[in-house]
Amino acid sequence: MVGSACGKVKCRAALPISPSNAHMGGMTTSALVLFSGGQDSTVCLAWALDRYDRVETVGFDYGQRHAVELQARQTVRARIAQAFPAWAGRLGEDHMLDISSFGQVAASALTAERAIEMTDKGLPSTFVPGRNLAFLIYAAALADRRGLRSLVGGMCETDFSGYPDCRRETLDAMQRALNLGMAQDFTVETPLMWLTKAETWGLAKQLGGDALVEIVRADSHTCYLGDRTPHAWGHGCGTCPACELRAKGWDEWVAGGRPALAA
Repeated sequence: MVGSACGKVKCRAALPISPSNAHMGGMTTSALVLFSGGQDSTVCLAWALDRYDRVETVGFDYGQRHAVELQARQTVRARIAQAFPAWAGRLGEDHMLDISSFGQVAASALTAERAIEMTDKGLPSTFVPGRNLAFLIYAAALADRRGLRSLVGGMCETDFSGYPDCRRETLDAMQRALNLGMAQDFTVETPLMWLTKAETWGLAKQLGGDALVEIVRADSHTCYLGDRTPHAWGHGCGTCPACELRAKGWDEWVAGGRPALAA
């Protein structure tokens, strides 16, 4: 919860933290959150604010059809700072990077007017090849300049669409490559890696109570089509894969009594 001396949820998916980034009294030094304005990255932002002394955020304009998420980013940041004064003091700068040329190369249903369907590779047409890898390269370069040592992302391979760049194995390899190629000691933290979407709602409640749950529900954006039709679980079209995962997780969490995730 806000104001605690240390984060109550351990990152169950990251490689061991190096001595230079070891926890000191429950707090580490700094983090950069890959922040899209969606459900997962909003919970990751709260997770980071509960653990780190200084937290900055980075977003990416890669030509996504659901560019409304870029607007949601600022709303979520402002709402979190207003609702949680202890976190507001840790929330640092926001960075928006224009990598629209990447979206032109890695075309998918997220960056072009294409149907959302399964492809011959057995992956949804919403898969943007190499997207998370590109995000991490840009984020690491920014973190190097800003003196930030942990990169926090909402990747998950429990309730997910099968994207290969969301797997922890991929991210472990990427962490090694970044550290070798940049002579750094980054850690790639993925606090949601082994959580279901229902458990992600529970983590939001554990970190910030019903106030944070409501920010995630009302202000974050997940829908691939950029739809803002209201539902009990938030806003979206209700039929794209992202909406279906979010709605399913919400329904399961509510049916279970809206519990906070156990520490």
